[in-house]
Amino acid sequence: MSTAARLSVIAFDLDGTLVDTAPDLLNTLDIILREAGAPVLPHEETRKMIGAGARALVQRGLDAAGLVLPEERVEQLYLRFLDHYADHIADESRPFPGLLAALDRLAGEGHVLAVCTNKLEWLSRRLLERLEMADRFAVIAGSDTFGVHKPDAGHLIGTIEAAGGDRGWAVMVGDSLTDVTTAKNARVPSIVVPFGYTETPAAELGGDVLIEHFDLLPDTVARLLVRV
Repeated sequence: MSTAARLSVIAFDLDGTLVDTAPDLLNTLDIILREAGAPVLPHEETRKMIGAGARALVQRGLDAAGLVLPEERVEQLYLRFLDHYADHIADESRPFPGLLAALDRLAGEGHVLAVCTNKLEWLSRRLLERLEMADRFAVIAGSDTFGVHKPDAGHLIGTIEAAGGDRGWAVMVGDSLTDVTTAKNARVPSIVVPFGYTETPAAELGGDVLIEHFDLLPDTVARLLVRV
């Protein structure tokens, strides 16, 4: 089959990759920590806690604040987090510079775009709909979509297959070790962006390619798919 006839799927992480969601996530975490009786933490610290889903963010915030609570109280705070965050999901969150133009070009070149995120699916859809971006993606797969989530390969493979492709002709774009590990587990090449939420410097995550700006994404995708 010629490269022109093959269906290529470009799967994106959401938080810290497509959209800078940190302001709304961390503002919500501040509220939850206050309600739990914990001190509010600097956003420079809590920003690095994003990426494994809302429940993990709440737990990491409580741990960092030195607060140990019964499991049922943590669950209450998590549900409270979801309620508040859902109502304020796009107050300050915005796509990263150059993203929309890059997505337009990729779509124009025939690539199928998908989202593979550890955010809950309904929250992911709400965010992208509020930002008028949802229609750009054939699939929006959250941590609860397939019963497994990143770094399990099944999350990425399921996303690619739901979009009509296969992992032999796909690329994962993300900002974290979780994204890179997921891609490796699925045997899919990965592109790393450096403006997301990770304690490890992006250049040390082990992705196949690091790009500094989304302007470089379409040409980088093309090179990786030729290698595949």
